[in-house]
Amino acid sequence: MFRFHLSAALVVLFSLLPGVAAEGSEESSADIATLLMPLGTYAIASFKNDDEGKSQFLRSTGMSLVLNSVARLAFNETSWGKRPNGKEYGFPSGHTAFVVSSAAFLQDRYGWQYGVPAYLLSGYVAYVRVDTEHHRWRDIIAGAALSFGVSKFYVTPQHATQIAPVVGPDYLGMRWERSW
Repeated sequence: MFRFHLSAALVVLFSLLPGVAAEGSEESSADIATLLMPLGTYAIASFKNDDEGKSQFLRSTGMSLVLNSVARLAFNETSWGKRPNGKEYGFPSGHTAFVVSSAAFLQDRYGWQYGVPAYLLSGYVAYVRVDTEHHRWRDIIAGAALSFGVSKFYVTPQHATQIAPVVGPDYLGMRWERSW
């Protein structure tokens, strides 16, 4: 059943993107993908009944957006803050940070089967942002790297096994945890 829902969502997403591009511009399709990517990511975690995953996704994406906003404010008054089209707040790319946050979560939590398609969609958004002169490649790379790094900090694989040393005043041992 989950695969049906995922397939249906992908069919709808990819059928919308070319139609929007034909009617308006490729910029609109990238904006729609930027909106649908996190919604789809949250839906996948919901369909999997993964409450911990939903929580990790929200924390990871939230922290990524906070750090991205702080960086944008810090760089706005420098030459790096200017976009190729002359507008402000160019470094790092918020659109790219937003979609890569979803892609990194899917990869880290559920594996490459989910991560690869998500990274391909992220690549499309990144390409469009550069092609429409909203960003330079350095802006894209910085936004993606920021979200990728934050995901590594917040997201654990769904069925993770962790072994850690435990040291106490009177004992030395190992702790084994397994998520089911």
